[in-house]
Amino acid sequence: MSNFFSIVVTVYNKAHFVVKTINSILNQTYQDFELIIVDDGSTDSSLNVLNTIKDDRITIYSTKNQGVSAARNYGLKKAKHRFVALSDGDDLWLDNHLDELKKLIDSYPNCGIYATSYEKQFFESYTTKPNFNNVDHPFFGVVEDYFKTSLADNILWTSAVCIPNQIIKQGFIFDETIGCGEDIDLWISIAKAFKVGFSSKVTALKMIHNEDNHLSLTKNIPDLISVIEKHKGDEKTNSSLKAYLDINRFSIAMEAKLRNDYSNYKKIKQEINLKHLNKKLLVLLHLPSVVLRLLKFFKFFLLRKKLYRSPF
Repeated sequence: MSNFFSIVVTVYNKAHFVVKTINSILNQTYQDFELIIVDDGSTDSSLNVLNTIKDDRITIYSTKNQGVSAARNYGLKKAKHRFVALSDGDDLWLDNHLDELKKLIDSYPNCGIYATSYEKQFFESYTTKPNFNNVDHPFFGVVEDYFKTSLADNILWTSAVCIPNQIIKQGFIFDETIGCGEDIDLWISIAKAFKVGFSSKVTALKMIHNEDNHLSLTKNIPDLISVIEKHKGDEKTNSSLKAYLDINRFSIAMEAKLRNDYSNYKKIKQEINLKHLNKKLLVLLHLPSVVLRLLKFFKFFLLRKKLYRSPF
């Protein structure tokens, strides 16, 4: 296996943006990589657009549409290099992204996953920073407790992580039976078993193009419930994991109430230790669904006006 990075990019109907994504990768200051692009059966012109990009390091695979987990896993199996960095087809890397990951890997070689920080860019005009707990700023090293650190925003985000290929070959891949929350599931699995290396230097942009992209808590409540159930047994002996899962339970409960799914709302709410929610979240948990819908509309309005603040 040669040095150093394999980069796996998954694309589904991203013709309008994917060239920007690929160019942000090709323009890295660190150039020792192969670029694997998996088009997951796009129905727009994504594949045609990808084929116009010429670089000897690029290999493009076209598969039938099976979902993001299957597409990512397909790319992981093709990866030849020691470390595999991931990106979705509509996010961006700053030119120092791979350099920062390389420094982190060289400094802390025994981690099961590595990540840099990122910023969220809403509607290509408003940028916000994520909210991490329990880490100093700046931070460069091994995170003491991944679950504590990720109670507000996850320090692991798909387009900013890098996984040693040897960890992937041990079976740490995306669960293809989960259609939503598959990334959270994998991060939990890796963080339970290995150290997490993190740099708080921002090297990637999470591009949120419209209100339906990333802003909805989940499009598939049963999938996220299944993620919770997979790791529920371990929270009995890991208080930080319990707190982390309770924050995720809160998100599921909120979305269930917004959809008038009171059965899942009540079920999930009962499993939450309310001590793990701050005052803002406790208020939100008990608000009527009609008020939550108004607040969600107001959230979009504030985002458009560049005024939004997280409830964490």
